[in-house]
Parts: sequence; structure tokens; C-alpha cells
Amino acid sequence: MFLARVLGSVTSTIKHSDYNSAKLMVVQPITPDGKDDGASALAVDAAGVGHGEIVLVIRQGVAAGLVLNVELPAVRSVIVGVVDDIDMKCEG
Repeated sequence: MFLARVLGSVTSTIKHSDYNSAKLMVVQPITPDGKDDGASALAVDAAGVGHGEIVLVIRQGVAAGLVLNVELPAVRSVIVGVVDDIDMKCEG
């Protein structure tokens, strides 16, 4: 699972049947302090997110299948939650 910022959406009229009725979003992985962390990716939106939101993304086929109720998904990355706040307190 990783943190990401939603950059936008993707429209595709021809796609694998696992993506039918799925909303595809472009996400940018980020560090907890909001800095970009790697290449952007496509993810299925299972949480109803919008542009600019910070989200939790899973990148595992089995977990994606469970979220989308598909046995052998063509989907690998799924947005599963919206992050309201990140609170990191370092002690020591």
C-alpha cells in the first residue's frame, strides 16, 4: 500500500471487461511529507476520489480482486481510501 496524490482521470471506451464501470485515475506516489516518490500510475477508483486528493493505493492483484469482487483481476492498482490527515511524531 502506498500514499498518492490524484492527478486526474482517464477515459477509455475500449478496455478489458474487468474495467467496465470502473473509474480510472492517474495517481502520483508521494512520501508522507507530500513529495513525489516515483513514476505516476493508473489505478481503479474504489473510493470515489477527486483531483488533488491524497489517497491510499493497493498494488496487489489478489487484494485488488477482493476489493473489486473479481476472481482473477486484470487490475493491479486500486484506490481504497482517502487520507484526511497524516500525523508523524518522532520521539527520541
